[in-house]
This record gives sequence, structure tokens and C-alpha cells, in this order.
Amino acid sequence: MPVPDDAVDLDSYRDVCHLFAALSSPARAATIHLLSQGEKTVGELHELLGISQPLLSQHLRSLREARLVIGRREGRSIHYRLADEHVAHVFLDALTHSRHEEGTGAFRGGDRGGEGLREPMRAVKTRQDGGG
Repeated sequence: MPVPDDAVDLDSYRDVCHLFAALSSPARAATIHLLSQGEKTVGELHELLGISQPLLSQHLRSLREARLVIGRREGRSIHYRLADEHVAHVFLDALTHSRHEEGTGAFRGGDRGGEGLREPMRAVKTRQDGGG
């Protein structure tokens, strides 16, 4: 069957699908959220996320390969930051959307429409402490 001239080029969506696939892990999503507050060392991310350093390294590799984060070495430390401001906007918009109760106008978990999402995270729950 011939493809119409105005058919959607599905291949043109591969990069954006790769971006969302990279965010499909709660640990990677939390990492992006933490980095939306500013640059962090691997040690800081390890402490805040409460996951093993080898697992964190795997997640950071996935985020680097998706071009969502950039690392730089300073002495013995590696510092990570978001690749650009678009990453924060896309993530924070998706987070706000995911917390919105459909049809009610209310937000889950006491969140007020994304207020506070740009504030520093106080704690990130992990599987190790029962958070998911």
C-alpha cells in the first residue's frame, strides 16, 4: 500500500522517545529533579538518592547517553548538571502533569500546581527506605 505524501515520519520521533525512556526510572527522574536545583557531585547524589554508587553510576550513564546531563571532573569529584534548561522545563512540566488529578483541578500529595517543584528536594524516597 503506498504511503501518502503527508504521512507522519515516525522515525522523526525516535529522539524524543529516547529522552522519555531515559526518564522512565524513578531514580533517574529523581536525579533530574535534584539537578534542576543545581550542580551536584556524585557523592551528593548518592547521599540524597540513597542508592548504591554502582547503581547511581549506571543511571548517570543512561542520562549522559540521552544527553540530559553533563559531567565534569574536578579533582577526585565528578560534578553533574543538566545539559540545558530545556531538560528542567520538560521534566518539571511532566512532573506537574503527573501529579495533577484528572478532572478535579487538584494536585496529588498536597502539591499546589507545581509550587515547590523548583525548590530543593528535602528527601527522595527509594526502594531501600520503602518509597518505591
